[in-house]
Parts: sequence; structure tokens; C-alpha cells
Amino acid sequence: MVKMTGGQALAKSLYREGVRVIFGLPGVQLYHMMDGLYDEPGIRFITVRHEQATAYMADGYARASGEIGTALTVPGPGLLNAASALSTAYAASSPVLMVTGQVERDEIGGDRGMLHEVNDQLDAIGPVTKWAKRIMDPAEVPDVVHEAFHNLKNGRPRPVEIEIPPETLAEIGEVELLEPEAPRRAAASKEQIEAAAEALASASNPLIWAGGGVITAEGSEALTKLAEHLQAPVVTTAEGKGAISDHHPLALGALWLRNDTIAREQFGHDVILAVGTRLVTSQWLDGQKVIQIDVDPEEIGRHYENTMRVEGDARLTMEGLLSALSAKGPAKADRTAEVAAQKAQRLEDIIKVEPQGELLEAVRRAIPEDSILISGMTQLGYYSRAHYPVYEPRTFITSSYSGNLGYAYPTALGAKVAQPDKAVVCLSGDGGFMFNSQEMSTAVAHNINVVVVVFNDNAYGNVKRDQMNQFNGRTIGVELHNPDFVKLAEAYGAKGFVANGPEELESTLKMALTLDAPVLIEVPVGPMPSPFFKPS
Repeated sequence: MVKMTGGQALAKSLYREGVRVIFGLPGVQLYHMMDGLYDEPGIRFITVRHEQATAYMADGYARASGEIGTALTVPGPGLLNAASALSTAYAASSPVLMVTGQVERDEIGGDRGMLHEVNDQLDAIGPVTKWAKRIMDPAEVPDVVHEAFHNLKNGRPRPVEIEIPPETLAEIGEVELLEPEAPRRAAASKEQIEAAAEALASASNPLIWAGGGVITAEGSEALTKLAEHLQAPVVTTAEGKGAISDHHPLALGALWLRNDTIAREQFGHDVILAVGTRLVTSQWLDGQKVIQIDVDPEEIGRHYENTMRVEGDARLTMEGLLSALSAKGPAKADRTAEVAAQKAQRLEDIIKVEPQGELLEAVRRAIPEDSILISGMTQLGYYSRAHYPVYEPRTFITSSYSGNLGYAYPTALGAKVAQPDKAVVCLSGDGGFMFNSQEMSTAVAHNINVVVVVFNDNAYGNVKRDQMNQFNGRTIGVELHNPDFVKLAEAYGAKGFVANGPEELESTLKMALTLDAPVLIEVPVGPMPSPFFKPS
């Protein structure tokens, strides 16, 4: 055991668990935590300009790298400001560690109006965390940090929170530092794998439905090999894009935004193998048998009754499933020609609208195949979920079902910190970008060279269109007064450009990626048609 402050114990424990970057905003209850970080130079501290951005950046870091993303805020309003970002990480099954202060130790639960007090903070953050715990003694720090990382690295990854009052951070105690937590992933049982293998071996036309759980489990190679053995086409959710390369002949692309027909009777898929997906769009199924592989037992069969349970880590379970299938016989005969025809039919049937289509194609042409794209909650972001081709895992990031406006830019900054050698491009609307435009200051200060493309229609465009269509052209609350975005970027020390139309967007984006600076590209646009329904 070694004598140290709680803040030093926390910094050292985080470093031992593999934390190398913290996105944070320091404050009064965290002073001794910050002092502990001063003595831990192996951890890079990135100061943000709003607590919301701490957890968004940590989420982007986690999803782009596969490592744990770590955020730091003061208690009460600081943590609540970050809660929207934690909700995105929760929805996307992203491993984010939130480290938060507390009010003075003897005042916790007193509800006496202490600075930053929320009574009770653990209850407040519970709905968007997998696990949360309060540390009251410096000696407890290593054990609680270790427990946090156990929850982050095992089972379904979702945010966790540690909170610690200022006296605990300041006090000196006898501390025993621990070795880092190791993942303890497990495949499904042999019985479940064998039953799934039997069902797939006897299927005449299986379909694989791959979600974000494949990417979380680093299961892309296993998925591809399994698809090749079964000669089964693969369709992905938006979160699963990149689980199989869209170059692969068995890849059908992503699910449509509305009412996908891929699992309907016309395509004849008799068994659906769902891997790492909640199957919330199970209403698109046509009564088929579903084999659902998921690490979260509560998700299996939640949305679809005719489901065979296969509970385990996606990668390990798919590897076991491939072994079981191989023992039953050779790979199935080549069906790539049939899949190509099916894909061609899907491309004919899918809803395509302009100018979203040509603008998104310009983005795809302009950036390398391994670039990371963050699709904001905007017209082009929605459209990209179905239409943007992805070739590698961890190169397409969405807000999942949380659907937060404002998440895209800070999430992109975190992704770039995780992958500094990759191009990172963020698609945002003018409304959403202004939620966190102040983080351009963070980008410049820390040399985080993200390119954000702001599609500017001076409105909350999706809401405006829906109001006009549903209420006889009447709109309210949707018109925006925006700054000069180029001047705004330049005021922060970033580069700003305007691109009019797809050709200018493509050339400007290519140029922007050669600059050693954060870049904003404004694309003026008018009202856009719905990406969800066929134009009338």
C-alpha cells in the first residue's frame, strides 16, 4: 500500500486501466482530481467549452477506437449537461466512463442547496448509465475504478459513472493500486450454437441482419467468413454499417429508412440470423424464423417472438457457429450472382431524393475509404444511414435511437483524437451545429483537425417541412437567424469555406483534408424533400 490523496489514486487507477485521454471541464469540487492528473503526464487532458461536449467527445473516441472514452465534469448541472451525450452513448452501446464530482461528503442527501447539488445524483443519472457508484474513502478508489472497467469491458458496453466528493479527493489514505481489468468475453453455450447451426444448415435462403454489436465485438471478420460459408446476403442497421464492407459481393447495404422489404416473402429468406441488433424494425419481417445472437439477454426476443435464443459475445459466437457449420459440411454453393440481382432490385426500389443524393455522393467521392463519417441529425445525416457506402468498421457513427441534435461535431472531435491519422468528416445542419459550435475553440486549441460540413437552410429544415406538409403550410418556431459561418470559423482560428452545390463540395472537401487545421464548409441549401417517403 502507498499513501496518496484520493485524487492521485483516481488518476493512477485510471491510467492503469488504460485511460490515456480525458475530455473534461474542471471545477471547484474537482481541484484535487486535477492535481492528481498533473502528476500523471501519460493522460492527456482536453478542456472543452461545455459539459455536454465532454461525453460526446468521449463517445466519439470510444466508437472510433474500440477503447474506453473518459469524460470529467463537476456534479449537478455539469453532469446533467453531459446527460444528453450519455444518452447517445447509452443508445449506441458505447463504453463511456463519466467521472463526476459531488457536494461535500457530509452534505450528500441533505438537500440543503449546496453548490451544484442534485439530490440524488445517482438516481438522476441512472436511466442513461449501465452502472454508477459513489466513492467515499480514498482507499476505495482502485476497487471502484476496477469495478467500473469490469462493467465497461464485459457484457453490453454502455456508459458508467463514478462520483466522488471533494474531501475524498483531498484526503490522504493507504491505497493499494490494482492491475487493469481484462475483458471476460464468452461465446454462447455449445447447445445454443449447435441448435443455431442446425437451423442454418437446413435453411435454403438465410439472410444475415447485422447490427452495431458486431462492430463492438470486433466481429467483422467473423461475420464475413460466416456469410461466405452460408453464401448468405448481409443487410446492416445504421449502427452496423461497416460490419461487412459494402464492396463485398454478399453485402446488400443498410436497411432503408422506412419499411424495408428485404425480409418480405418476395425475397424468400426462410431464416434470419440477427447479430448484435435489437431488431426494433422486426415489423418488417414476414413471419420467418429468427436466430438472434446478442450479448444482452434482455434484447433477445424483445421485439420478435419467433426467435431462437443465442446469448453470447457476437464475435466468439459467430466463430463457434462457423466451426459447427463447417463440421456439418462444406460451404454452400456460390450465390453471389443471385445476391447481385437482389441488390440491384433493392437499388431500384429504395427511396432516392435530391439534392441529398448528389451531395452525399460528392462527400463519398471526396474522402478516403477509411475516413470516419459522423452523420448528424440533419437531412444529409438521415439520408446517409441508408445510402452512404461504408467499407470498414468504426468509420460511420450515428446517434442511434437517441437522435440528439448537436451531437455530431463534438463526437467527431473525439473520433479524431482517437484516430488522428484518419480523415474525420462531420455532416451537420445549421441548427444542430450551433448546439456545440463553441467546440471549434477546443478543436483549434488542441489541433483536432476535423472537417465539419454545415448544410445551411436557415431553419430546422426537417421540422419545417413536416409542419408545412401536415398543417397546410403553417410553420412556427423553425426559422433560424444564423451567423456568417465562415467568419465564425475564422474567429476561432479555424478555416472556413462556402461550397455551392455538389461539385464545389467535392473539390472543397478534398482541399480541406489537405489543410493542417480544423475546417468548416458551409453548403447553402434550400428546402429538401423527405428522405423517408417517395416524392409525390
